[in-house]
Amino acid sequence: MNLRYSDEQRLLADSARDFLAACAPVGAQRKLRDQGSVQGFDGQLWQDAVNLGWSAIPFPESLGGLEFGCMGLGPVFEAIGENLSATPLLSSVVLGGSLLHLAGNAGQQQRWLPGLIAGGLRVALAVDERARHNPHSINLTAVADGDGYRLDGDKYWLVDGNGADAFIVAARTSGNATDEQGISLFLLPADTPGLSCTALPLIDSRNSARLQLHQVRVSRDALLGEAGQGRAVLDAVLDRGRACLAAELLGIAEHLFRTTLDYLKTRVQFDTPIGAFQALQHRAAWLHVDLALTRSAVMAALSALDEDSLDAAQRGRLVSLAKWKAGDTAIKVANEAVQMHGGIGVTDELDVGLYLKRVRVAQACLGDRDFHCERYTALDPACA
Repeated sequence: MNLRYSDEQRLLADSARDFLAACAPVGAQRKLRDQGSVQGFDGQLWQDAVNLGWSAIPFPESLGGLEFGCMGLGPVFEAIGENLSATPLLSSVVLGGSLLHLAGNAGQQQRWLPGLIAGGLRVALAVDERARHNPHSINLTAVADGDGYRLDGDKYWLVDGNGADAFIVAARTSGNATDEQGISLFLLPADTPGLSCTALPLIDSRNSARLQLHQVRVSRDALLGEAGQGRAVLDAVLDRGRACLAAELLGIAEHLFRTTLDYLKTRVQFDTPIGAFQALQHRAAWLHVDLALTRSAVMAALSALDEDSLDAAQRGRLVSLAKWKAGDTAIKVANEAVQMHGGIGVTDELDVGLYLKRVRVAQACLGDRDFHCERYTALDPACA
C-alpha cells in the first residue's frame, strides 16, 4: 500500500494548487455565495479544469480517460479543499461517471461518458432520503410496469443536482426499506416526465438539490446493470466519493492550520506574539499530530481503492476510517482556528468561517463520523 504520492501525482498536486490559487481562490467562492449562484460553481472554471484533464483522471484509456485512479484524484481534491474551490468533479465524475463506467452498458457509456469527460454534460447521484446518510435504507420504489418501471419517491442532498443533465437514482425493486438487497440503479435524463428538481440550500452555499419523482415511467433500458443488484457497485462508487471528500477535508484542515499558525506568530498581545503562549502551543501541537494521522489514513484509503488485491470490505474499512478521521480532524482544526483568531474568528470578513461551513457539510456528506464508525465496525470480520 502506497502512503506517498508518486512524482507524477506530486506534479499534478502542484499544477492543481497553482491553477486554483490563481483562478478559484476563496474570494471566488465568496463571490458565488454573495451572487446567490444556483449552479454553485463557475462554468468557465470547470471547463478550464476539464482542459487540464481532471475529468478524465479516473477512467480507463479505452473510454478516453487518463487511468490515474483514486491516487490521481487525491491531490486534486486536496487542492480543492485548500482553496475552497467549487467544481462538479465529485458529483459528475467521481460519483456519476464512475457508476456509468462500472455499471453502464456500452450504449449508456457511449451516450454519456464522452460528454462527462468533455465537461459538456453533468450527472448527479440521487441516494439519500433522510437527514442521515444511509445508502441501503431506501424507500423510493421502482415497480414493474409493463415493459419498464414506475418510480415514486423523494431524494435529498443531491450534490450539484441543480442543472444536471441526468440523474442516477437508487431505487428499490424488491424487499423492504431496511433490506440491503433489491436496490437498483436508474439513469434518468433531467427532462424525464414526472421529475422535479429544486434547490436545497446548505450553509456552504454549494449546489445541493431535492429530487421528486411522481409516477416516473421508464423503460428497462434506464437500468444501470441488473435489477436488484446495484448495492455492490453503489458501495464501491460511494467509497470513491468518500475518499475524495476525505482528501478535500484534509486540504481544508492543513490550510486552516497553516494560516492559524501564521496568525499566532503575528498577533501580538502584551508585547508578545500569542504563539509564544504555552497553552496555544500545546493546542497547535495536538492539531499537528491529528493532521499527520489524517494524512496517513487518507493516503491508505486512496491507495486501497486502486489496489485489486483487497476485497470490498477491506477497502470499505480503510475508506470509512479516512472519512471519519478527516471529518473529525477538520472540525477540530476549524473550531480551533475560530477560537485562536479571537473576536475576528466569528466574522464573515475572515475566510475561516467559510472553511468551517464547508467542513460541516463535507464531513456529513456521504456519511458523518457516527456513520463511518458504525460502518467500520460492521465491516470488521472480528465483529461479525
